[in-house]
Amino acid sequence: MFPAISQWVDSSAMGSRFFRLAVVNIISNLMVPLAGLVDVAFLGHLTEIRNLAGVALATVLFDYLYWTFGFLRMGTTGLTAQANGRGDGQAVLLTLLRNGFLALAIGLGILLLQWPIQAIGFGFLRAEPGVLAAGRAFYNALIWSAPATLINYVLIGWFLGREQSSKVLLLSVVSNVSNIVFDYLFIVRWGWESTGAGVATALSQYLTLGVGFLLLKLVAPEVLEKQPLRFEQLLSQVFSLDTLTSGFALNRDLIIRTFAIVSVFAAFTNLGSAFGTVLLATNAILLQVLTLGAYFVDGLAFATESLAGFFKGSGQPQALSRLLRLAVVSSIALGLGFAGIFNLFPVFLLSLISDHSEIVNEALQYVFWLLPILGIGSVAYMLDGYLLGLTESKALRNGMLLAAGIGFCPVALIAWNLHSAHLLWFALMIFMMARVFFLSTYVPETLRNSEVSAL
Repeated sequence: MFPAISQWVDSSAMGSRFFRLAVVNIISNLMVPLAGLVDVAFLGHLTEIRNLAGVALATVLFDYLYWTFGFLRMGTTGLTAQANGRGDGQAVLLTLLRNGFLALAIGLGILLLQWPIQAIGFGFLRAEPGVLAAGRAFYNALIWSAPATLINYVLIGWFLGREQSSKVLLLSVVSNVSNIVFDYLFIVRWGWESTGAGVATALSQYLTLGVGFLLLKLVAPEVLEKQPLRFEQLLSQVFSLDTLTSGFALNRDLIIRTFAIVSVFAAFTNLGSAFGTVLLATNAILLQVLTLGAYFVDGLAFATESLAGFFKGSGQPQALSRLLRLAVVSSIALGLGFAGIFNLFPVFLLSLISDHSEIVNEALQYVFWLLPILGIGSVAYMLDGYLLGLTESKALRNGMLLAAGIGFCPVALIAWNLHSAHLLWFALMIFMMARVFFLSTYVPETLRNSEVSAL
């Protein structure tokens, strides 16, 4: 009797902690795709569709640039959460410094190589000349935000690892509200079209970085009190060989994993561009909706990530299985609920994004795909968060490569050969199913390993 009561109390406490983190994360995450939807809405209401299509095409290149370095956020969260669970303030601060310096170096490198990156990237993209010109204009403006964007990844990951979602929410509000304001100013008032969208996003990233540094200044004394070394001594340990070697292995796996998922969505967009500008713009709108739903569910995944890392670091393996059950049920409900709303009111919601009737009518033919893709994908996002919190990078790498190679590629190639847009969306659904299958095969091993390490 008493163990049952104890387990119920523990589960209740975990649920409260989980949903407290999840709600703030969801609100924070929603700001990102909502700003993207506003970008699309501003461009979608311009006279020429080429601006919307051009930005959609250039976004593929930025997905490769920024998502490939998403390990700066993901690796920071997992390592910070585990160090936080151990009560190791020194490791918490070292993770921030090490990944922060790495983000700065990568960002400056992107700026130095921006012209060859543009030449190579747009060399692989196919579209009408006007669409390509709009995409290049967007790229030339947004590329200057690279250092700020990557350092912001580290800051967000670090705050998530310390379960300080309210600070992540503040950064998201600053970033996305300023982006919307700048969008209105540059696109609507000044008529800068796709260039204005790029400038707006770049400026919002630097403004967010400034606020992030202010937040660090506020929390730094609290972290320094929990570790015995002076700040100057910590700097000398940032680039120690052992930590750099282990960090390289983690980051390598996460880069490969992220490169695979970005390649899937890049292939989806590029293959869809072969079906015409209208379908390219239609897919851009539906992918923004899908992204909105994914960010919604990622609020739960981020909460799972933070708590999984904490439970591993603090030696509580029994809490991981309860966390998984709670996260799976919540994620499925949220994913299906979001997709269901868009299927109940498709014309009204899609018309908010674009007033081009041919795009809205085209999108109505494909909106039902959101239900299976988000319903299944919600579990995949949650499993990503769980494994990220445990820093199981090999599982994430292998699962994503198998899902892309076996799940998406064969069906997508058939869709391209048959010129079938529906089959292309079906390939995306199969990709989500394969992610769930391959990632779930690693879960039992993580539970066993956690039990052994706790003994």
